[in-house]
Amino acid sequence: MKILNQLMDSRDLSVELKPGKPSHMVLRGTYGQKIHKAFRLTRQGVRWRFQRLFSDVYVNAFEVILLIEKTFGTQLREYAIRISKERYALRKDIENTGFENADEYAKKGYRTSDKQ
Repeated sequence: MKILNQLMDSRDLSVELKPGKPSHMVLRGTYGQKIHKAFRLTRQGVRWRFQRLFSDVYVNAFEVILLIEKTFGTQLREYAIRISKERYALRKDIENTGFENADEYAKKGYRTSDKQ
């Protein structure tokens, strides 16, 4: 995702909203050779992955949040945000330390309390 973000920052890629019922996001730009170098994918492969990540996963996450908040209200939102930040910090911690025994990692107290 970092490489994709760099390409978007360099203006080689952009995302546009296509109106409709429902609307959807489309990937725009002249990204053929750069995408092939960065990801070793064809333009079609990039479009498929973009569609999956941004139009499926990202939008579906918001759909689920809207459904839950419509049913139960927004009072749990702060808890959900806190938990998701803690989980994100754990993932980043694991990326930085590499493979580690889960019991040893748990003994360290997860090291997330100082990262918020």
